[in-house]
Amino acid sequence: MTDVRLPLRDRRQAGRVLAEKLEHLRERPDLLVLALPRGGVAVGFEVAHALNAPLDIFVVRKLGFPGHEEYAMGAIASGGVRVMNPMPGISVSPEDVAAVVAREQDELTRRELLYRGDRPAVSLRGRTVIVVDDGLATGSTMRAAVLAIRQQKPAYVVVAVPVGAEETCAMLRADADEVVCAATPRPFRAVGLWYREFPQSTDDEVHELLDEARREHVHTLH
Repeated sequence: MTDVRLPLRDRRQAGRVLAEKLEHLRERPDLLVLALPRGGVAVGFEVAHALNAPLDIFVVRKLGFPGHEEYAMGAIASGGVRVMNPMPGISVSPEDVAAVVAREQDELTRRELLYRGDRPAVSLRGRTVIVVDDGLATGSTMRAAVLAIRQQKPAYVVVAVPVGAEETCAMLRADADEVVCAATPRPFRAVGLWYREFPQSTDDEVHELLDEARREHVHTLH
């Protein structure tokens, strides 16, 4: 898609841009926006607000390649789901993989507790679920999320991002019912290049946005 002006200002503006591409889903029954924390929450907040849908989180952790953590060798998600990226010519020992998985599992558990507290996760069965992040590079994190979400038997799964690598958006169509990438610039390189402001999202910001979204939909999250 080429009608999105890049770079995007920040995650909030990106969410409003993305929401315009998702208007066709507004009337679907039991619509729910699931944001991948932390960066996806500000985007998801704006999408949920625009579509008058409830917002919740779905925690996924990237498995960074040992010594080069910015490169994803895979991802894990709630529910014991693990997705590994093929890395031709690069070998990682099972012990190193196990160590990374254990560390990221601890962080996944910490974030679940931190963001949700004692509130149970929202039931996804039979719902239309829009899974939102601030961008797609390799797609391993999003793919882990979609596979884990599928286990909970939603009716329809949509992957939605403001900006993504064209080949990654295409790949995810094998896992989701619908993929909406508002912009697919080439060459892509990295998500942060397509934002003017791309600071690290904080736990406090996630809390504030989730609390505000829950106040808007106090009776619809169940």
